[in-house]
Amino acid sequence: MTWNDHFLALFATCTKRYRNGDKHFDSYYDDEDIALLAAIGYRKREFFDFVEDHCDEDDPSPSDALLVAAVRRDYFQVVMDGQLSRPTVTRDNIPTFGDALDGFHYLPRILAKARAKLRGELDPDLMYGCGGDRKFLREHGNLHPADFLRVVWAAGDDDQRVVEWIRESR
Repeated sequence: MTWNDHFLALFATCTKRYRNGDKHFDSYYDDEDIALLAAIGYRKREFFDFVEDHCDEDDPSPSDALLVAAVRRDYFQVVMDGQLSRPTVTRDNIPTFGDALDGFHYLPRILAKARAKLRGELDPDLMYGCGGDRKFLREHGNLHPADFLRVVWAAGDDDQRVVEWIRESR
């Protein structure tokens, strides 16, 4: 089984457990699942957040979650050489919901979350691709969260490249 097939199968299993009332995500994973998460640079809660939103809001879809995971996996393997980092972006040091960049409210926050997602440095209490992120991306050209991650990766620390991409996408 390839990693993406395993990811989707695990997503389906976790979705079923969640919908059956089991919301204790720590018990969702067996040794093979934990190995998969480690290989793609994911943590248990990080995976669960997508399952929870899928079940509660019907968004993201399993394929959307897979595409976001694929970007994180690529970054983790190519840039980080498969080495995990620890979460450093928390509720205490992330831009607020009202912060703006070039007239785009929320952009500083989603940029910080995207960069932390790529590096695996997002605190478990924060989620890249949450409802607020999806709303921002929808309102600014119906952008896909995985595409946004790839643009942020390519832009590095150049916020203006991201701003220009958003403007061109409208």
